[in-house]
Amino acid sequence: MTCQTYSFFVLSVVMIYFGRFGNSLILAQLQNDIDQLKADFNSSHSDVADGGPIFTDKLLDWTERNEKRIILSQILSKYLEMLKDADESKAHVRNISEELYTLKNSLSDGSKKAKYLMDLPKLQMSDLKIQRKAVNELFGVLQKLVETSASLKRKRSQSQRRCRC
Repeated sequence: MTCQTYSFFVLSVVMIYFGRFGNSLILAQLQNDIDQLKADFNSSHSDVADGGPIFTDKLLDWTERNEKRIILSQILSKYLEMLKDADESKAHVRNISEELYTLKNSLSDGSKKAKYLMDLPKLQMSDLKIQRKAVNELFGVLQKLVETSASLKRKRSQSQRRCRC
């Protein structure tokens, strides 16, 4: 895959993953719009290949559906941020932006989860009130961890039994 197709690839993954491509006409139109956007940003410039991809390699690390919703919502936010300063009078910019906003709205829970993850390190664990609350919640948190761990082990053992390699 060339560096010029990364943006289209990420958008395609997002849209296919969330079932936004009902037919190939939408995909073909977006491909055309993205080609025009590439020309606007001069994405065939030689420095595009420097340092590898920005988003596509990160998607490989996120395997679970809910995890993907979190990372994809953040990637969409970055695309929307980039397009915010683009020339909205151009139809292809509007089309891409509208599709991204539609997708972003369908991923709102991912944005909330990402915000929580970013706020979590800011908790002042030296605060006595927060410590008290945390201690009161400790058993429930440990319970969830044990349930999650047991569930993962059960899934692994079930998949190993099914595989007749």
